[in-house]
Amino acid sequence: MIEAIEARVYGRVQGVWFRKHTKEQADLLGIRGMVRNEPDGSVYVEAEGPSDKMRIFAQWLHQGSPHSRVERVDIRRIEPKGYRSFEIIR
Repeated sequence: MIEAIEARVYGRVQGVWFRKHTKEQADLLGIRGMVRNEPDGSVYVEAEGPSDKMRIFAQWLHQGSPHSRVERVDIRRIEPKGYRSFEIIR
């Protein structure tokens, strides 16, 4: 079953390669979607994939990249949008 989420990640998540590592994790798990920096310093993620892989991905968002410091992750389920890959939006 395909599941989709949108997430906003707060903390020290910009300027620490968070988007790059998010894409690497998504690619490793076969998850499609996008990640981008937000003006308020958070990172926004849309992701979709198999339920079991999405659980792993959501857990990873709480951990983050090696140099990040995740303080909070807000996640909500959304309808899948049919992404074909996982992209970093600049």
